[in-house]
Amino acid sequence: MVQVLTDLDLVISKSYISSDGGWFMDVFHVTDQRGDKLTDESLILYIQQVLCVSRRGRNGIAKEVKASLGRERPGQTDTALEMTGTDRPGLLSEICAVLVELRCNITAIVAWTHNTRAACIVYVEDGLEGGPIMDPIRLGHVQEQLENVLEAHHGKEEKRSVKLTAPAVGRTHTERRLHQLMYSDGDYERCRGCDGGGGGGGGAAHKKGCDGTHVMIESCEERGYSVVNVRSRDRPKLLFDTVCALTDLQYVVFHAAVASRGKLANQEYFIRHKDGCTLDTENERHKLSLCLIAAIERRISHGVRLDLHSKNRIGLVSDITRVFRENGLSISRIEVATQGDKAYGSFYVTDASGLNASPTTVELVTREIGESIIAVHKSPSRVPHDHGSSSRTAPKTNSARVQQQQQQQREEDRPRFSIGSLLWSQLGRFSSNFGPVRS
Repeated sequence: MVQVLTDLDLVISKSYISSDGGWFMDVFHVTDQRGDKLTDESLILYIQQVLCVSRRGRNGIAKEVKASLGRERPGQTDTALEMTGTDRPGLLSEICAVLVELRCNITAIVAWTHNTRAACIVYVEDGLEGGPIMDPIRLGHVQEQLENVLEAHHGKEEKRSVKLTAPAVGRTHTERRLHQLMYSDGDYERCRGCDGGGGGGGGAAHKKGCDGTHVMIESCEERGYSVVNVRSRDRPKLLFDTVCALTDLQYVVFHAAVASRGKLANQEYFIRHKDGCTLDTENERHKLSLCLIAAIERRISHGVRLDLHSKNRIGLVSDITRVFRENGLSISRIEVATQGDKAYGSFYVTDASGLNASPTTVELVTREIGESIIAVHKSPSRVPHDHGSSSRTAPKTNSARVQQQQQQQREEDRPRFSIGSLLWSQLGRFSSNFGPVRS
């Protein structure tokens, strides 16, 4: 349910979750990206239908949505390439260049970087014939070449992974899969709480004015639950990222309360492991704390955001990332997709040290790219307060850091072109196909 609301770019400001004894009641307070109440009846009807889809069977509504959008989402008809490895300047540019050389057309790409690690999912189709790449020999060659890219500068001993996945209905949600990839790559191991520790056990007391990520885990022995409290800076998709971490670690949420006030968000979960056990050992609590911190911080964006909305063409992403690399810029996060003859998405870029790129360089890059790409804002540079997120840091005063974080919050809350907004624009075309919601 959280995934459905998140994919529509809705902001969940408050939530209450309760499930026990075979029944559940979940309440979500949502607004659009501007903070306004939802008034579009077709959107409201769509949300009702999708949340109740399990009662009708998934295929019916899925076919209606795909037919109205005119194209299935990436991952249903394309070959997926999943990669993890050590982050370094120019890595994504080299990956995209290799795919173009191998005549693989990129239809979507999403990548995160965190704690010197990188995870990337690229959806490709055959550049010659279109459709998924089915030849096992060719797939093996693609995998081999990508492994060579990931091994460059680090050698064969470097921890890296390349996996090719054929088209499949029911494939894991892309952003949830990114969380899984980064977890399996061990990016959480270098996370630290605001007190310098891992945030496990009883956790450190929250310091007034600190908007870092705090995790506290306690026992509720009379009810047989473990209670997880998370306090962090509020941002879009925060609830989704937290729930992904709990679910993928095999924890079941029985009760929860989530609310945001100002720039901070408080989340409280009553959980058990799926085998019915609580978190009884310090090691379990410590690991869960690290994983929650990592899940929350992976999506924190660093650098200048460049929004892309242009005509699609073969080699577009490769050309853009090449310009970044040639001008000494690194990509900290990317989300680009295609819809027919259009390409849209966002890049977050920093200089080679992980700091904000200079305005002169950004202007030069946008002029050289020549597509419909716009520099949107600067976000905070990596700083030591970011729990060991990177060795490429620069000291900042508290006041300067707070000002940068406030500016990032304002800018990140601005609506921008996304898959969710694309779906909104299409709702009127297929809302009339929906029947009444059955109780």
